[in-house]
Amino acid sequence: MRLSFALVLPVILYAGCGSSNAFSNDAGNTGTGGTSSTGTGGTNSTGTGGSPPGTAGNPNGSCSAGVPSSGQPADVSNPTSVIGTGTAASCTFSALTTAVGKGGVITFNCGSAPTTIAVTATMNLPITKDTVIDGGNKITLDGGHAVQILNFNSDNFQATETRLTLQHISLVNGKMTPTVAIPTAPAPCSQGYDDGQGGALFMRDGNLTVIDSIFTGNQAAQLGPDTGGGAIYLLGSKHGAVIVGSTFTNNSGANAGAIGALFGELDIYNSLFQNNTATGHDANDVNSSTCSVMNNGQFEIGSGGNGGAIYGDGNGFNILLCGDAVLNNAAGKNAFGGGLFFTSDDMSGTLTITDTTITGNTGGSWTNVTTGSVTNVGTAIGVNAKSITVKNSTLQGM
Repeated sequence: MRLSFALVLPVILYAGCGSSNAFSNDAGNTGTGGTSSTGTGGTNSTGTGGSPPGTAGNPNGSCSAGVPSSGQPADVSNPTSVIGTGTAASCTFSALTTAVGKGGVITFNCGSAPTTIAVTATMNLPITKDTVIDGGNKITLDGGHAVQILNFNSDNFQATETRLTLQHISLVNGKMTPTVAIPTAPAPCSQGYDDGQGGALFMRDGNLTVIDSIFTGNQAAQLGPDTGGGAIYLLGSKHGAVIVGSTFTNNSGANAGAIGALFGELDIYNSLFQNNTATGHDANDVNSSTCSVMNNGQFEIGSGGNGGAIYGDGNGFNILLCGDAVLNNAAGKNAFGGGLFFTSDDMSGTLTITDTTITGNTGGSWTNVTTGSVTNVGTAIGVNAKSITVKNSTLQGM
């Protein structure tokens, strides 16, 4: 895996997906995933009545150790911006996108009924100010299968302390359309795109908290070795993501059907991942004997498909699952980790699975550790890690 910075013009060259031979030999990726999609339709669209967002989180389990303070809801008693004046019609996309651009605490006053706000262009978050968006369990932001919903794009890498918190809200039908095509070459050379990460949310160099929220029907780029994150894609995060009591269903991306993190911690509590799909195929490797065309400076083969639900790649971070259900997700053809794909490239990262059920997922699997007594985590996980801890959990194939 390679990572480099240009000090004057900060362009990050980064690796995406783990090697198909179960040991990391990643190709660099110049895609940022952060080019904001622009949708059709006016910015003055108004909120409409909608179905209740539903109950978020794992309905059949919880983390016995509880959720840490970092996973508690933010205080929204003194909002910076309140969207709406008491009716669904008063909750306009124009008001919301203005508030998002300012940052701070954002709440909604759209009436007593559930409200859906049509998102017609990607909303860009401030990179120097914390933002909290609290939907009060009544608000759905709908990308209309046309645009990415939220974008946080800093030029730095694992440097920013700024945090986005999404709580008590639903983000649905977001779509990040890729534009950077991989050079044309016959298979097994990689096919697809180098960009298009994060169907609902892309974050580079930001930190994320998600609490009691629902992500469904979101779509990232569908083909490529180094792209994906159907709902969320996190790149170069100093403190990573804390996800609590949330639901991810029917999201898709070339890799990381629901959540992808490249150089970013993932701590996930009491959440449900179901029917998410990594749509790429043949994973990712570098092999000049079978591909003579370069992509991202390497002879890259394979077109993704790793991590049907959850995906983590990079150095110096861990993944923790506690009280989660990871059910019926799918990696792509000849790819790995139907439930979870995690490759710690420097073998310093740890995987901890507690009070969690991982069943019904499809895809290849392997377990590679350097220390500890756990040397097999079943058929839904592909992992390179320093060590693995499993407690009170059900893992398919075990």
